[in-house]
Amino acid sequence: MASRRVRLDGRTGEGGGQLVRVAVGLAALTGTPLRIDNVRGNRQGKRGGAQHVACISFLADATQAEVTGCSIGSKSFEFKAKLSPKDLVNRNIKVKAESVSSILLILQAVLPFLLFAGDDRGSPISITIQGGTNVSFSLSFEYLDQVLLPALERFGIKVERKLEFRGWSHGPIQIGSAKFGITPLRPGQKIKEPSWPKERGSITKIDISIIIPKYLQDPLKKALLFEIGLVFEDVEANFVVVDDSRHQARIYTLLVAHTSTGLRFGRDWLYDEKIKNKSADDLSTEIAQKVVDELDVEVRKGGLVDEYLQDQLIVFQALAEGSSVIPGSFEAISSKGEHVDRTDEPFGDGSTHTTTARWVVSQLLPQVKWKDKGRVCEGAGWTASRTDDPTTLEDALKEVQIA
Repeated sequence: MASRRVRLDGRTGEGGGQLVRVAVGLAALTGTPLRIDNVRGNRQGKRGGAQHVACISFLADATQAEVTGCSIGSKSFEFKAKLSPKDLVNRNIKVKAESVSSILLILQAVLPFLLFAGDDRGSPISITIQGGTNVSFSLSFEYLDQVLLPALERFGIKVERKLEFRGWSHGPIQIGSAKFGITPLRPGQKIKEPSWPKERGSITKIDISIIIPKYLQDPLKKALLFEIGLVFEDVEANFVVVDDSRHQARIYTLLVAHTSTGLRFGRDWLYDEKIKNKSADDLSTEIAQKVVDELDVEVRKGGLVDEYLQDQLIVFQALAEGSSVIPGSFEAISSKGEHVDRTDEPFGDGSTHTTTARWVVSQLLPQVKWKDKGRVCEGAGWTASRTDDPTTLEDALKEVQIA
């Protein structure tokens, strides 16, 4: 296990919870002792936190880690793993958050660790996560299923998924559950260099998912098809999920644009405005105009990944072998610079979640190189045996501290 220490200050990274999830997941994977101060230091209010406790608790148990400060509201904590992924014994895992925490965000934190928990027999891992599938400020199960996991297949990562029942943060609190099947890499294997297209291509179709009250289904279908027809002329639109949310406060819509080069761009909205005194037609028009306009803005950026997906892929780019280029805008695609980026603070193209993820990854995987404002990632080519590499032992003499 690595003995170099990483210390992070939550006020430095604007990504908030993103910093915690990425850092703890990689600390468990690499065995790097970690301390984070000013946890969620830039976050106003007390929103969230339970998903962080849930994933940290699982990783602490799996690695028999020494942990302090693992509680909702804690301003700092430390994590020091004693076991590595290859020591994982339990392959039928259950993770239960204390509230309607995002299942996707919990999976995001633990997936890298589980991917490297393979054995010579190729034994699969099953993980059931209880929490929220449609939660404020978090990606949904539908986005996970239709955008994120298909993208990970380009890295050679395949995750089976099954929605057992939905969990909502809107309306009466309802805990959901999703089950995932993971085939970890065998000892010595690496995450492969992603086969990512170099061009976005044209929009060929748009998939629509709506989980809404029954009274709203027909009006929203009509409004979405009308708005899509105006903005994405001659593009085929298909309803792939139409479910009854069973409560008027639970209104969720996802659009996924597919391109001729095989890329997917998602945009969604878990409705968070007042619905009082709004007719079904007015509400449907409001929803349709917002999600279609936002998808149009996303596509017009000219990048090869949408804003939400970009930050989710940073960890896998860093762990994979080879070089990957997954820019989020046309400006980033067209840039030809090859200078090596400074990694002492959040950097590069993309949202604050993306720039924070790059920064955190760079502290825990210093062998990764980023170039041209994050446009190019030269991955670590991580394997289970890398902690025995002499370079890592040399790094153990150093301490990284971000204050």
